[in-house]
Amino acid sequence: MIFYSTNKKSTPASLKKATLEGLATDGGLYVPSAIPGFSDEEIALLGDAPFNDIAFAIAKKFNDGEIPDDRLAAIVEDCFTFKTPLVEIDEGTYIEELFHGPTLAFKDYGARFLAHLTGYFAEEDHTLITILVATSGDTGSAVAYGFKGVPNTRVVLLYPSGKVSRLQEQQLTTVGGNVTALEVDGDFDDCQRLVKQAFMDTELKQRLSLTSANSINISRLIPQTFYYAWGALRLAARHPGKKVVFSVPSGNYGNLTGGVLAKMMGFPIGHFIAGSNVNDSVTRYLEEGRYEPHPTVATLSSAMDVGNPSNFARLRHFYGDNHHAMAADISGCSVSDSETLDTISKVYNRLGYIMDPHTAVGYRALEKFRESNSGFDKPAAVMSTAHPAKFLDAIREALDMDISIPDRLQEVLDKQKISIPISSDYRDLAGFLSKL
Repeated sequence: MIFYSTNKKSTPASLKKATLEGLATDGGLYVPSAIPGFSDEEIALLGDAPFNDIAFAIAKKFNDGEIPDDRLAAIVEDCFTFKTPLVEIDEGTYIEELFHGPTLAFKDYGARFLAHLTGYFAEEDHTLITILVATSGDTGSAVAYGFKGVPNTRVVLLYPSGKVSRLQEQQLTTVGGNVTALEVDGDFDDCQRLVKQAFMDTELKQRLSLTSANSINISRLIPQTFYYAWGALRLAARHPGKKVVFSVPSGNYGNLTGGVLAKMMGFPIGHFIAGSNVNDSVTRYLEEGRYEPHPTVATLSSAMDVGNPSNFARLRHFYGDNHHAMAADISGCSVSDSETLDTISKVYNRLGYIMDPHTAVGYRALEKFRESNSGFDKPAAVMSTAHPAKFLDAIREALDMDISIPDRLQEVLDKQKISIPISSDYRDLAGFLSKL
């Protein structure tokens, strides 16, 4: 399959080229030349298929023969060794738990798939590849663990100092080996800007064989369609004749974009609710038709603290830059920190389910959508993006109690943090990278 830049000024790319470049040379994001479709017959055949069979069927269409089928199937099997539960917490309301991977966050799906593809292409070219990543929390740890020990790769993570949870920071800074963490004096938008500047630095990019593992990378995005297809098929079987509505906690909008792709491929998805925190640039666009990014504001749902989300460029592309078309598929909803805490408390007290702040944003956004759409009777699933133990302070504030920490997270908390502080000036990052 051929991939094009959203800026339409760079040379079209194969899956390999798009994966290894990360960002197109014109600064745009790669998108497929055509969205592969699934016929009604193909959808029916996948109806009760295991997760990995669905994942392989989708990956095969985007791969289009570039990686041999047997190797691609092996990659899928190696990546997704964990479950994706659909928990019905209320009649017709489900939580799709995406936090059962190695780092207990949904980013494991994309990061592991990308790591395996990058490793395959690096092995093919006998090249050392440098993966440069900006993270607001879970992306970095998922990438770090996904690439840990992968031959011919090294990872450099940029994260905003003081703006991720302690547990997230420990996961980012304790991997070691081929993973280095840079602690940036700034916010996530600064980290993202630095990464983009590095990719526009032609000499540096070529010398280090730079690529990205952020959701700007098309091979991070493709696997995010897998769990939407899986969830939609499972819920369609439970609710015949009805298409599921997904409520998606949204920060950089890669997760939502993966869902949109799954819908456009033909999976039984009816609508999306994009739940944002007060960083509501896309929410305002969906309501008003004007895109006016504001500076990033720190919130309890820190992984969603993104003022100018990268993947919005892909959403605009997929909808032909047509506000009405996008708003027909996606409803935006902003949720405050006080609403987030209130939701965690009420859901636990009423249903006995503990959710992290990001999942709470998605749940509250769904509640607001139902309140403004009388007669809504479709099954709905909230995409739960992280284990609540990753946000202990917020859970303690909301529930006035401590919750148990999984062993794998406790082990990380006991390790020594190792990071390199840098400013938000690109010269600092360039100086570090020039010494690699």
